[in-house]
Amino acid sequence: MAKNAHRNGGLAKPVYRLHLYVAGITLRSQRALTNIKAICHKHLEGRYDLQVTDIFQSPEEVAESGVVATPTLVKTSPPPVRRFIGDLSDTESIVKGLSITEIG
Repeated sequence: MAKNAHRNGGLAKPVYRLHLYVAGITLRSQRALTNIKAICHKHLEGRYDLQVTDIFQSPEEVAESGVVATPTLVKTSPPPVRRFIGDLSDTESIVKGLSITEIG
């Protein structure tokens, strides 16, 4: 069976695994969270997993991830891994960079 095929013959919708790293409750962090939630709601409804980590609350996790600036969004799935730094307000660039495919 094809890699992205459902048993009923249709194509499977890829699940996007996203991780947003923020630094406390700053305006920039809040904006990034609001923006990625809006993108996910509009383009990935029902097919994404978004994890948010405050670097002040989990410094050991941040050290392992290699994140050096915040806010940073990391897409781990589907491949390839992509990183976006900033408040994620350029929706068109983020959608394109995430390689979001619209599957009906």
